Amino acid sequence: MKRKLVIFASGSGSNAEKIIEYLSNHPTLEISCVLSNKSDAYVLERVRELGVESYYFPKSDFDLGIPIVDFLQNRGIEGIILAGFLLKVSQPILQAFPQKIINIHPALLPKYGGKGMYGHFVHEAVKAAGERESGITIHYVNEHYDEGNIIFQAKCSLDADDGPEEIARKVQKLEHTYFPRVVEKVFGK
Repeated sequence: MKRKLVIFASGSGSNAEKIIEYLSNHPTLEISCVLSNKSDAYVLERVRELGVESYYFPKSDFDLGIPIVDFLQNRGIEGIILAGFLLKVSQPILQAFPQKIINIHPALLPKYGGKGMYGHFVHEAVKAAGERESGITIHYVNEHYDEGNIIFQAKCSLDADDGPEEIARKVQKLEHTYFPRVVEKVFGK
């Protein structure tokens, strides 16, 4: 029997798509469904085209946590992957899935993490600081933004003339390459 995983996402879903494709024929893991807090998030359409169920839950359900926990437990979900999910994970969800929730962050934590540091905000901060490298951090989720134990990091070099868009492109390439493999390693045990 395969271990069922869920992806939480708020945006376009390119990482969700890469993970679903990577695990599509996996012998022990499957993405059971994708949940979003945004009814118009492109990820919902993107994953439906891949044959994966997707569901919208309002922010209030994620904040309360119990409706989400009930939904996930009724489906036999064993792990949660945050892929561009912009809400803080509530205490009931954390308690129901201890050390079974992972997130990807588009920078080398502990730098450029915390509330409000996502997407282009991260890349703009990296550029403004004159960093010569950036990358990704995959970490366990706890009660604080971007402070859970680090599982994996990958770096990319930055050129002085790289703008935030180029930084984003380089970082996204790392995300698409490594995130599915790390998901497999963490949950395939």
